[in-house]
Amino acid sequence: MRKNILLPTDFSDNAWCATVYALKLYAEEECNFYFLHSSKMKASAMSNISNKLLDVMANQAKSDLLELKKMAETSDANANHNFDIILSIHTLGDAIEKAIKKHNIDLIIMGTKGATGAKGIFFGSNTVKMIKHIKSCPILLIPHEFDFEEPKQIAFPTDFNRFYGEELIPLKQLASLYNSKIRVLHINEEESLSHIQDYNLAMLKAYLENYPHSFHWMPDYTKKTNAIIDFIEELNINILVMVNYKHSFIESIINEPVIKRIGFHATVPFFVIPSVDE
Repeated sequence: MRKNILLPTDFSDNAWCATVYALKLYAEEECNFYFLHSSKMKASAMSNISNKLLDVMANQAKSDLLELKKMAETSDANANHNFDIILSIHTLGDAIEKAIKKHNIDLIIMGTKGATGAKGIFFGSNTVKMIKHIKSCPILLIPHEFDFEEPKQIAFPTDFNRFYGEELIPLKQLASLYNSKIRVLHINEEESLSHIQDYNLAMLKAYLENYPHSFHWMPDYTKKTNAIIDFIEELNINILVMVNYKHSFIESIINEPVIKRIGFHATVPFFVIPSVDE
């Protein structure tokens, strides 16, 4: 089955880095890649712009998208891969939602920084919006200038308070690409696990039994982010995977007013799986 992968782009270096990562990650898979650019502008900015100029800008964006497609086809002469372009006049979030439905998108891959590339900020504002609003499709976020490496080690932090079933299909699919080891991380906040946590742990073990995996306990740090960063370094983790649900760890990161205060600078790609019950 061909995979349909959406590559939102603002034509920045960061967006191209994410594209290169995507092409290498799925080098052996049959994929349709869709470059998506949203040319929607804020109403305040549009009021001063004539229709003629808007047409010129839209034509330029289309030309840039075609150039990007050509660049991808040239640098990735892979018979498994097809490329297409989508130019949207909707906001980026709406454009992505429409593309997911129309093209049956399986995965979104994008850079973590926008064209401004503010230093020290892990998520650009567009990325934060996407994580908050896209509930129907996993998102893989690629740090700027991250060089592709086969994801042999995948970290999956969980507090065992949640039962996981079909939500983890994207995690299994990712692990299958390179026969990766899934490292389940639990940060000890409690003296011992509750009955519910024990049950969810047992279910997770059963669910992952056909995949190389291991369970790891880490002491409670003052900041969970620090524990995760240490874990990534110690085990040479290549991709960090989390499920995004209400009151999840991801929510606590993206709702922080100044993200860099948390010190969560992803050193590896971050795979966000939407919750099925939201």
